[in-house]
Amino acid sequence: MPTRIFVAGHQGMVGSALVRHLRARNDTELVTRSRSELDLLRQAEVDAFFRKEAIDQVYLAAAKVGGIQANSVYPAQFIYENLAIQCNLVHAAHQAGIQKILLLGSSCIYPRLASQPMRESALLTGPLEATNEPYAIAKIAGIKLCESYNREHGRDYRSVMPTNLYGPNDNFHPENSHVIPALLRRFHEAAREDAAEVVIWGSGKPMREFLHVDDMAAASVHVMDLPPDVWQAHTEPMLSHINVGTGIDCTIRELAETIAKVTGFGGNLAFDSSKPDGTPRKLLDVSRLEGLGWRSGISLEKGLQETYAWFLEHQSHFRGRGVA
Repeated sequence: MPTRIFVAGHQGMVGSALVRHLRARNDTELVTRSRSELDLLRQAEVDAFFRKEAIDQVYLAAAKVGGIQANSVYPAQFIYENLAIQCNLVHAAHQAGIQKILLLGSSCIYPRLASQPMRESALLTGPLEATNEPYAIAKIAGIKLCESYNREHGRDYRSVMPTNLYGPNDNFHPENSHVIPALLRRFHEAAREDAAEVVIWGSGKPMREFLHVDDMAAASVHVMDLPPDVWQAHTEPMLSHINVGTGIDCTIRELAETIAKVTGFGGNLAFDSSKPDGTPRKLLDVSRLEGLGWRSGISLEKGLQETYAWFLEHQSHFRGRGVA
């Protein structure tokens, strides 16, 4: 019998990558629902779904996500929606007897000034970055939710904490997106308009690590498939989460220069230091994951080229929103 897997958030960037990866296997049966079919913010709907469907595993990729500006403008939405989705899904899955869940989080769970590279044990050892604190707190609660059901009910609920993700199906909104899709869109428009300059938020000095979403999907399935004894042998006491990244970072300036090259923009790069930089550096320690047999395989430049190609192929979706 194939394993019936529910991918929550299958239409998003991460969820769609998981679906692509899992569909390539012959031992799984995927179950997906759009928001119109199943509203994860409504507990009664989630309870009814799990009572009806014989689900074996859950990948919890559904989330309210966005960049610095979106987090600043909509903090209540970010903390409420993410807390509600996690609580509804995890509890309903437990009540339905589902033993395995993989919750997808974010590296923003770690303190703003955590030692670099950040180990899993850095969780809750210092203040968070203020610009995305509501989202980070919701994701920390999700980790602790999984750990609590493991401790009290013997479940096998795991969490993966990826670094900054990018790739096909990303959000290319000009104001509410993350740094890579925002810059790809901005540089694309500047190149088409033969603009002399592109203005970039912040000083360009912060360092970031970026992971292609297809690598993220592969790592997630790898973690979910690990036998319990192997997983527990490589898990620090009381921790259910593991970092997923490349182990390599770059400055925002270097990122912008690479995106300019990928999009064919030949003008000037101007950095607006009056805008917030966010966390000075975010590099994950991925030694635990590498010890469990997985390593990233998509370089940043190759990943950016593939993402830009996807963006160009789907331009019609963005027309009317400033994309040439």
